[in-house]
Amino acid sequence: MSLFKARDWWSAALGEGEEFDQGCLCVGDVDNSGTGHKIVVGSYMGMLRIFSPNANKLSDGGMAESQLLEVQLQNAIIQVEVGKFVCSDLLHLAVLHPRKLSVYSVTSSGNVEHGDQYQLKLVYEHNLQRTACNMTYGTFGGVTHHSLCIQSMDGMLMFFEQDSYSFGRFLPGFLLPGPLVYSPRTDSFLTVSSARQLEGYYETLAVATDAESRQDSDLLPKTGGKRLTLQPDWTFVLGEQALDISVPSFSHSSSSILVLGERNLFCLRDNGQIRFMKKLEFNPSCFLPYISKDGTTNLLLGNHNNMLLVYQDVTLKWAAQLPLVPVAVRVANLELKGVVVSLSSDGHLLCSYMGTDPSFFSTPKVDAREADYEQIDAEMKKLQKFIREATRTQQALIQDIDGLPVPSVTVKANSVLQSAKLSICVQPPLAVTQDQFVLEPMVAFSAFLNGQYPPADLTGDIVVSYSAPTVPRVLQSRFSLPLALVCVPSSPAKNTKFKITVDTNQPPVDLSSIFRFSTKTEDKDGNSLAFQFLSGAKVTVLASKTSRYRIQSDSFEDMWLVVKELVQRFDQHFSKLGIKDFKKSFSGPMPLQEYFLSVDNHFQLRVSAQQYQDLLSERAVQFRAIQRRLLTRFKDKTPAPLQNLDKLLDATYNQVIALAEAAEENRALLEQAFVRLRSSTHLLVLLLSLWQGLTPDQTAILEATLLPLLQDTPQLQGWEESCDAAVSHLLRSCLSRSPKDQATSLAQAGGPVLGLPQDTTRLKKHIALLCDRIGKGGRLTLASEAN
Repeated sequence: MSLFKARDWWSAALGEGEEFDQGCLCVGDVDNSGTGHKIVVGSYMGMLRIFSPNANKLSDGGMAESQLLEVQLQNAIIQVEVGKFVCSDLLHLAVLHPRKLSVYSVTSSGNVEHGDQYQLKLVYEHNLQRTACNMTYGTFGGVTHHSLCIQSMDGMLMFFEQDSYSFGRFLPGFLLPGPLVYSPRTDSFLTVSSARQLEGYYETLAVATDAESRQDSDLLPKTGGKRLTLQPDWTFVLGEQALDISVPSFSHSSSSILVLGERNLFCLRDNGQIRFMKKLEFNPSCFLPYISKDGTTNLLLGNHNNMLLVYQDVTLKWAAQLPLVPVAVRVANLELKGVVVSLSSDGHLLCSYMGTDPSFFSTPKVDAREADYEQIDAEMKKLQKFIREATRTQQALIQDIDGLPVPSVTVKANSVLQSAKLSICVQPPLAVTQDQFVLEPMVAFSAFLNGQYPPADLTGDIVVSYSAPTVPRVLQSRFSLPLALVCVPSSPAKNTKFKITVDTNQPPVDLSSIFRFSTKTEDKDGNSLAFQFLSGAKVTVLASKTSRYRIQSDSFEDMWLVVKELVQRFDQHFSKLGIKDFKKSFSGPMPLQEYFLSVDNHFQLRVSAQQYQDLLSERAVQFRAIQRRLLTRFKDKTPAPLQNLDKLLDATYNQVIALAEAAEENRALLEQAFVRLRSSTHLLVLLLSLWQGLTPDQTAILEATLLPLLQDTPQLQGWEESCDAAVSHLLRSCLSRSPKDQATSLAQAGGPVLGLPQDTTRLKKHIALLCDRIGKGGRLTLASEAN
């Protein structure tokens, strides 16, 4: 148990499913019995309850014995207050409903077995023409009895003197209602406007235009030297919305105005000058100034951390833990003087007091012994080594994919530069544990697979920026990650959808010796291997006795990394053997139909992304239009029915959220589709170079043509239109049928449109034509000469 916990004296749970707020609680001798305060609670469900807690009523039936009255009223209760609302010295209860103000007398009708019986009698009531928000009361103009002022939702102040309506005034520049309070010291009204400033109104309320006859304050002429429109006598900019305002009147020495903001507590003088401001480190929920025994003004402040804090000016004097988040707090003189009454939004009513309970727990003694500093030092070094190793070998954020553990590889970089910055970039979905370094003699980081699909490239870039004596310089280096980072050995698959055959002019080699990271399978001859991608399909490599190697899989794009690795390892293997005439080839046909599946998938996701964007824009316009209509209805002096606009607003909001979630899911699928499209394109370029024996320069031109973008940018220019423009340029220039056709070829079909096309028919036709021209001997070159 916490030492600084508010001590429970009495508590009750009010109803089930009811809601309460700031104005639903007040205390006072509402029955005029002279036996102390009673607690009055009203709920938004229209339930009015009056309690008289007693220390002798703390049993299981304590709530029923302490409850004096419970009445179900017809309308929701916004605020309850106890004051002299009738021409007598007796206290009465004022209850504010959305469209009605009722004043009741609470009297005892006799004694029964379970205690006193009370009844509620209506004295008078006012039917309101506007929806009420809150109210305040006081001796307006210095009268002896209490008058009432109600603020409506559209910014009108309605003044009532007992059972008669006095007058009404509109607040200037009104948008949303704020807290309202009456200051008896200056006979003024204080409120916080939607401009987030505190405003004070004195005699301007009496000389302003009557709200009942006002049509438009901006159009009324100012005649006779009389100010027609209502203007505040002073303002103070708070800079935040206010939760509550309080004007303590029990201490004449401290003439202060206290304002509770969302993040700050303000204290001002009666003329609007700031006295002090306290920045809060929490979200407040309610507050209450009260007088202490020494005559100083203290402050009770509740927050959303279930804490009740006691301040004296800006000094925190006490903090106590509550079992609830208070929305209203009062100080009452019950059987126990100075009881703190707090109410939560769900109806938990608590009477507590500040104090501490003695603790009978004593810490057991421990055996005193001298510290072994050598042992402590050795343990510290061991822990530091463990921390360093753990930092350098961080694993993937995705711990396993389809039950397979995700490996990582550590990359180290040496440097002799000082005060330099190093950046690492790898292709998605690969990731690194740290991508920015302040360069040290040795830098180490780990790379791992962090997505549900294989990458298109296992290379990464390291960029080092440093300052030379004269100019800043940048160095760049490229590194390659092993294939074992994204796949594991597996058993070969016999029946697959896609197959590719690569021929060589050398005798067949043992595949297990080429891929040493793989474990040997049941095939002792080493003429078959299989790779299971951690987040992809299985790829099988089969070697025949005629130096032909077949790569097969159920996924066309997943074969790219294996084919690339196979070709590179063949080159390295025969280069080590000293064979200079090693050749590799692909006999065709080109797998264009398989490649076009990746193209169509990427294009359809781009179309879906554009459709989601258009629908989101349309729903956003509709949402804002409904908001404007609702705001106009709420600000109207004579509000009309909503006509289901609120339901339409909720439905539109749900559509916006659903469309945003669908667009985000489509964006993730589009990123994955572009990586798969890159893998398919790399594989197509490799097969074209093997098919026609292209030189490295020609292969680079072909790859730049089919992969003009390394990242998909659907908001500017996508892959389809960029690739179509590049392919069309090659078909017009170096791959044209004759020198005469360089400027006229494909002119009839029109130039490429750099925007999202209607479909991929034109692009696929041009890619097929590109492969056909290359197959017929077309020469890829950037020079001006044609073939």
